Amino acid sequence: MKHNKSNLEAQALAKHIRISSHKARRVINQIRGRSYEQALMILEFMPYRACYPILQLISSAAANASNNLNINKANLIISEAKVDKGAVLKRFQPRAQGRGYPINKPTCHITIIIKSRSQ
Repeated sequence: MKHNKSNLEAQALAKHIRISSHKARRVINQIRGRSYEQALMILEFMPYRACYPILQLISSAAANASNNLNINKANLIISEAKVDKGAVLKRFQPRAQGRGYPINKPTCHITIIIKSRSQ
């Protein structure tokens, strides 16, 4: 959280989200640079599983901006949104003739930085 007079910004970070970074990035690219309300509308009606954790994260970032910086939620825009790879959970699926087949379950870290719209 940066406290410059010109551009106040709040952030929210979600770690170890059980979805691949590719799939989360597909959703994040749609909302980067949008206003807070517009991003909520877009996420509400997109058919992807990644939308729900990102929706929660944007709501958390907006609450941080509202409570900690006294910024009205109507004036917020998503200035930065990024998805990083997390740890991969490695599992084995039993297969024919006693073999084990490796299954990788990727995780990701999502960061949302939100700031007030400059008038």
